Parts: sequence; structure tokens; C-alpha cells
Amino acid sequence: MQGVQLAARFSIATNRLKYCGPADAEPALYRTIVDGTNLEASRTNLLRFEALEPYLAAIAAKHGLDPLDHDVVEAYWVGNELLEDFTREDFRGILDTLTHRGLPRSMADTFAAHLPQRPLPHHTFHVSYVGVGNVTGHVKTTLPNMEACRVSWARVLQVTKDRLEVEKPALAYARGRISIGVPVRETVAYDPRMLPQVKKGDHVALHWNWPALVPTDGQLANLKEYTERSLEAANESLAQLRAL
Repeated sequence: MQGVQLAARFSIATNRLKYCGPADAEPALYRTIVDGTNLEASRTNLLRFEALEPYLAAIAAKHGLDPLDHDVVEAYWVGNELLEDFTREDFRGILDTLTHRGLPRSMADTFAAHLPQRPLPHHTFHVSYVGVGNVTGHVKTTLPNMEACRVSWARVLQVTKDRLEVEKPALAYARGRISIGVPVRETVAYDPRMLPQVKKGDHVALHWNWPALVPTDGQLANLKEYTERSLEAANESLAQLRAL
């Protein structure tokens, strides 16, 4: 799978909801996912997603890669070794770029001043610390929206024509900390053309309740690891902000 295709899988849900990216991006993203066409159009569109491109660009620059290289895209959405060794200064650069995409400067300055020791340019850290919706203003930063926006993993219990019954752990908030909570059962819509071989017992990666990917065992392990690390980093910084 090319990086453009992987990025399209995770980005199409927010574009359909009109939360992020160009208003007319969905048709090209869909064709890129299901048959591998419209790659250049999708590439152009993906690099216009307000909160996505600054992270891809930073990860790519750190490692001398293209922003839509498969490993760069995987690092941001799922997690891999490209996220290691990012410094506070590196992340301040991301925050500065996000201000040109809609993040209020006052927020960026506050976030920059209270970064954890090891900030991660991972989607879950963005959601839990920078805040879902703070770049575009299209979504409120609430725990339910954070849960929907983070890439979560879910085990498939049943497959029907266009629905998956899944069991997934959901975010919890207690004693000032965000954590992975107890599993819940949900039924989510899916597109058999996007996940033609999904079956009972598989895991799927969800973004805004949309099954985007059947991860490999390695990707599933990385998603769990980097989600936990992102939440720990966010909690470290949120504790600093509460102390102000």
C-alpha cells in the first residue's frame, strides 16, 4: 500500500464530515483507496488537510523522506520508529506551522511552553494535547470527540453487508488523567470495497467510527504502544497546565 493510499484511508472520514481538508477531496480519496487511481489528486488534497500536513512534513524532514512516504504516514496515524527522538524544539516547529493552518497563536504558545519531555508527533498526542478541533474550529474538544478522532483499535465480532459489530476500548477521564478504559461494543458502518476481506476475529483501526484499515500484527502492536505513550505525554503536560 502506498503512503497516499494509507493517508487517504484515515483522512476520508473527516473529509466526509467536513471537518478537515478541501471540500471536494472525497471522490479522489475514495478512488485512491479502492482502486489505486487518482494518486496525484489525492496527494495534492491530503497536503491541504489543515492538521495533517504539518505533522507529515515534520516527520519527513526529520528523516529525509517524502511527506507521503508510507512509513511517514504510518508513523503519524499508527506509530513506528520514525517518531523516536523528536525534541520539544521539533514539536514547537509543528505548533508554529499549525498556527498558519488555523491554530490560534495564544494556544500554540501555551502548548509550546508546557510540552512534555518527549512529545510525539502522533495523531493521538495531537488529539489529546493540541486538541481535536482546535486547528479548524469545526469540532469541540470533548472526551467523546477525542475518542472518535483518535485512531482506535477494535476486534470484529460480526460482519454483515455494510456493518461491523466490534468491541473496542474507549477513552476514560478520571483524576485529571486521560487513559484507555474498559471495552465497549459498538456497531459501525463500513464499505466492503475498502475492506473486502475483513472477517470475524480481525482487528480494525477506526477513525471517526469509520473502519479505515485491517492492521497487521505489527501495526496493531505499534498503535497500542504509541497510543499509550501519547496519552502519557499528554497527561504530563496537562498536569502542568492545570497547575497554572
